[in-house]
Formats: sequence, C-alpha cells, structure tokens
Amino acid sequence: MVTVSSFPIWFVDVVGSVLMIVFTFVSLGYCLELKKNEPTDIIIINYLLWVCVALAVFAISRSAGHLLKQIFLLSGHQALWTATQPFSGAINTFTFIVVASVTLFFERTWAIYGTILKDRQALQTAHEELIYLNQNLEGLVEERTEALAISEQKYRRIFEVSRDMILVTRTDGRILNINPAGKQLCGLSTASDSAIEGQLFQNYLSGPDDWKNINQHIENRGFISSEEFDLLLEDGSHRRVLLSGSLAKTPSEEGETIHFLVKDIEQRRLMQKQMAQADKLASIGELSSGIAHEINNPLGIILGYTQLLLRGEDPQSDRYNDLKTIEKHVRSCKAIVEDLLNFARTSHPHKEQIDIHAVITDVVHFVRHHSNLENIQIETALAPKLPSVLMDEKKIKQVLINLLMNAIHAVGRSGTIRIATGTNTAANRITVEVADTGHGIAKENLPRIFDPFFTTKPTGEGTGLGLSVSYGIIKGHGGHIIVKSEPDQGAAFTLSLPVSPAIAER
Repeated sequence: MVTVSSFPIWFVDVVGSVLMIVFTFVSLGYCLELKKNEPTDIIIINYLLWVCVALAVFAISRSAGHLLKQIFLLSGHQALWTATQPFSGAINTFTFIVVASVTLFFERTWAIYGTILKDRQALQTAHEELIYLNQNLEGLVEERTEALAISEQKYRRIFEVSRDMILVTRTDGRILNINPAGKQLCGLSTASDSAIEGQLFQNYLSGPDDWKNINQHIENRGFISSEEFDLLLEDGSHRRVLLSGSLAKTPSEEGETIHFLVKDIEQRRLMQKQMAQADKLASIGELSSGIAHEINNPLGIILGYTQLLLRGEDPQSDRYNDLKTIEKHVRSCKAIVEDLLNFARTSHPHKEQIDIHAVITDVVHFVRHHSNLENIQIETALAPKLPSVLMDEKKIKQVLINLLMNAIHAVGRSGTIRIATGTNTAANRITVEVADTGHGIAKENLPRIFDPFFTTKPTGEGTGLGLSVSYGIIKGHGGHIIVKSEPDQGAAFTLSLPVSPAIAER
C-alpha cells in the first residue's frame, strides 16, 4: 500500500489562510484610502468598506480556524479543535450573512442614492436660477415691462386706427370699449367714453330680434361670423354692416366679454345695386334700341307722305287740319323714338373740350326764361379752376335741363334748387350735383327712376323718358349718375364725368 504525503495539502491550507488574511487587509487598506480621497461617493465606498470588513472578519475567522486546526492536530489536541470548530463555523456563517445583506440591500440603497443625487442636482439648479434672478431681477422686470408696453402700444394702435368698428361688450350687450371708427359709424364721435360705456349695443341694431340672434350664435358656437345686420344711426338712418364676434373669457373683474368686428358694407351694397341697375338698364336699352329702329323707318315714311299730301291741300280745308294732326303726332312719336335711341346710346356723341360752368350758366339762363320760377331760387356753387371736359355740349345740356325741370316739378310752388360742381381728384373726375328741397323720391321708386317710361307725374305731364335719356347720355360719356333722396327731404342727382387724360396730366 502506497502512503500519500499530506504535506502539500497542509502547505496550501496554511499559506492560503495567511495570504487570505493579507489580501483582505490590503483590500481594506485600499478602500480606506479611497474613502479618504473621494469623500463624495459615500454610498459606493461605504458598500466596498463594509464588504471588505466582512471579508476581513471572514478571512481572520476562517484562516485562524484552519491554523488552529493544524496546530491542534499536530500537537495532539484533537479534542480542543472539536470544541473550537463550531465557533469558527458560526463566525464564518455570520460574516457571510453580513456580506449577503450588504449586497442585497445595496441595489435599493443605490436607487435611493440616485434619487437623492437628482434632487440635489435640481436643488442646485434652482438655487443657481434663484441667484441669477436675484442678481438680475430689476433688469428682467424692466425688459418685460418694456415688452408689454410695446405690445400694448401695437394693439392699441390697431384699435385706434382701424377703419372698421372694434367693439367690446359684456354678454348682456353693455358697451365696455369702442374704437374711433365705431364711434363715427354710430354717430358718437363727439360723445365721451364715459357717456358711451354702459350703453346697450342692441340699441344701435335696427332689427328688434338682431341682438337675440347674435346672442344665440354666441351661446351655441361661442362666435358669430360674417352676418349682415343694419345699424340704426343717430339720425335714424340705417347702414348695412358685416358683423363678426367671439366670446372671450378674461380673468379680470369684467368676466366674460364679447369682442366684435363690424365692417361697413353700405357702399359695397350700393355698388352692387348700381351694377344690377346698370345691367337691367343695359338690357332695356338694347330692347328699346331694337324697337325704336323698327318703328323709326315707318314713322319716317308716314311723316314724308303726310308732308307730301299737305303740299296739295288747301290750308282752310278739314283734310288739311287732319293731315296736320297726323304730322304732329308722328313728330311726337319720332321724338320718343329719338329719346329711346339716346337712352340706348346708339348715336355717338360729338365730343369736344367744353367748360362745364359755361354749359351750366347757359342752362340756368334758359330755364329761368322759359319756366315760371317766381318763388323758386336757383343757386349755383361753382368750384374754381374746374378742368374742361370732353363732352357733347348739346347732350349734356339736355341732361341738365331734364334734371332742372324734374327739380322744379319736385319743388312745386316754392323752394330752392342748388347746382354745385366739384372735383374728385382720386378718381380723376368732375362732379355736378343738382339738389332740390322738394318732396323727395319714395324709397320704393328709387330703383326704378331710370327705367324708361317710369314716371310719378300725372298722365300727360311726362313721358318717363327724361331720366332714362339722361342716364344713357352720361353713360355714353363714360360717367355715372347717382341719386340720393329721402321722402320730404329733397333729392340730389350727382353727375360724375371723367376728365380727359390730356387735361388731367397738366
């Protein structure tokens, strides 16, 4: 039987135990040195320190146990080793528990430590911001105040210079603020802000249910967009507007408010009406022109044969009188046909540079000597340095005579007729206004006054072609004729004629 020596095992056990103690204490020394040099990483260093201490205790316990074991066995004290062995094992077990506990709770401790580091970083950042704000607070306040002032000035200017009404009201319609354009539109230019504030916006709406409709839109959708309404002006007249508004919730004591933008579309609506009227008159003119041409030739033949027969008749005979009656009525019919052709603008005007003031003076002189103007005043307000206009003098005189005769009829036995001239530099036109203080034109008749054969005069006192012919003549000169009238407030017809380019360039 071969006996194997146990010396190598004994040697490895003893030397390994000594080296284990040395290595653990070297590690512990490094850990202490690291903690000394890096005091900020407390958690990780403490963890390593605890692990090193536990391993050092474990190394001492285990190595000392193995050394004692070898000493007791070599010295023959087996019983002492048997009594000491449980204490050495208990110490080893305890040190393993310590290392396991430290390792087990380190993850949670590390997470808490990470959170604490983030909080500390956030506190540090907040602290730095507070220091910055504290050092620059005055400058920041001045900068923000200046920005607010610039912003307030910008929006205030928009509010002040807007050509449309900008209005702020409470939800019950009480006015809080209104811009100058709104005051002018409502006829409140001279009223103070204190006098306007508190008034109800619905008082300036012509329809009794207008505010109810606006409120319904606001309540249902929070806004109202591009709805047409009529404003009731201070003088009782109406003005068409396009209204948009929205509900605004403000944190101020005013609570909920409604912001309105109101656009005046009266002129646009009038232009649309005028364009529709022009289209209608153009269609009537085309029809009238066709009819007039068809009638004019037979009338010419009848008139020619009538005049031929008159030559051979005795002026004292009944047949001669009958032929004269035929001639008279045929001439009347030809005059009407000529008026229709003038309305249709089929005859080209013979234009030349004419001083409109000279034309007006001649017409006024003619009317004064051929009409009964005993209690009727004809006034003229002629603008100085009015440029001459390229026009057919006879036709323009015909227009002015028509307007003056209509004005005399409207004035009745007494009143004033005023003829005023002026210039519209922006449109490069001159204007001639014939206004009277007569009974005015009924609202329902205004859209029809230029229609052929439309007249409000008694039967036999007018053909209803005067204004139609005037309209055609002015259109033939590239101009416009508009009328403004209110019942019992008189009427004003304004002619607008273009200035010829050669004159305008001077």
